[in-house]
Amino acid sequence: MQLQLNLQFFAGGAEEKTEKATPKKRQDERKKGKVAKSQDINTAFLLFFCFITLLVFGSFFKTNMATLFQNAFSEYIQWEVTESAVHQVFVSSTIEMAKMLSPIMLVAIIAGVAANLTQFGFLFTTEPLKMDLKKIDPIQGAKRIFSVRALVELLKSLFKIVFIGVITFAIIWFYKDEMMMLAFKNVDSALGFFGRIAMTMGIASALALFFLSIFDFIYQRYDFEKNIKMSKKDIKDEHKNIEGDPLIKSKIKQKQREMATRRMMSEVPSADVVITNPTHYAIAIKYNEDKASAPFVVAKGADHLAFKIREIAKANDVVTVENRPLARSLYDVIEIGDVIPEQFYQAVAEILAYVYRLEKKA
Repeated sequence: MQLQLNLQFFAGGAEEKTEKATPKKRQDERKKGKVAKSQDINTAFLLFFCFITLLVFGSFFKTNMATLFQNAFSEYIQWEVTESAVHQVFVSSTIEMAKMLSPIMLVAIIAGVAANLTQFGFLFTTEPLKMDLKKIDPIQGAKRIFSVRALVELLKSLFKIVFIGVITFAIIWFYKDEMMMLAFKNVDSALGFFGRIAMTMGIASALALFFLSIFDFIYQRYDFEKNIKMSKKDIKDEHKNIEGDPLIKSKIKQKQREMATRRMMSEVPSADVVITNPTHYAIAIKYNEDKASAPFVVAKGADHLAFKIREIAKANDVVTVENRPLARSLYDVIEIGDVIPEQFYQAVAEILAYVYRLEKKA
């Protein structure tokens, strides 16, 4: 009975990941270099464009290769084997081979970059290069080897080998009669025939691999989406991390309100008049033609805050005027720092005129 309860507890503890990944989760995974991609698309791009390059530059490769062999068997073979001679042969051969291979290498780089850009756009990250002991963990390695994903990859590889093997065999079978007659042709014709067969099989294999890679990309995308799914708790935790803990946020807002209140109270002594309700509302108004074209509010409050405003005004000899409808109306429609709306000009002007008369008499 106790064992059953423990099993139920652990089963309920791990929350099932049923929700789609949030944009932040996707961005975090992308920064780690984890994106949905098919290696077969890279291989198909590479094979196709490399064979196209061989087809276009075939005569260039043939000429350079023939020149290299001609020099080797007609000139280099007669040289005395010395250190300088070996160095010269090595340097000249390397330069010729570099000339031949440079178009293929350039096309291979462009094809690899294009294949990745096609799948997931531009991505540069150093996260996969960081040291991670989990990668050399034998237990984790054994789990990966004997996992469902490994079995799927094995079946995919076998299917690709069979599919491409059938295509290449079909091409050879199609040209079998011409292949049987090669014994009656010269070397150039035989090499040309084998070159055409190789190009045909290479391009056909690349196209077949590209066709299979479309399905592989769909599977990789499905598997990626499945692996980055989140539980409802994960989404809540992420939201909490982004927005901040509600308790901390409330404390920050409280501190901000306290600081704003202190700043507001420090402006009350400079006000010209405080209009009150008289107990529920208090609006401190100041007129300074250098700052604004009309009187503006420097402080306002209700209930306890209104009481504090009245206290500060009294302590600093700021005139307090009771006008219930005006105080209530101003409190509802105006914020601190705003100028008085036009519809209240006359009422406020009368109060300021009254205040200025009192100050003049004083």
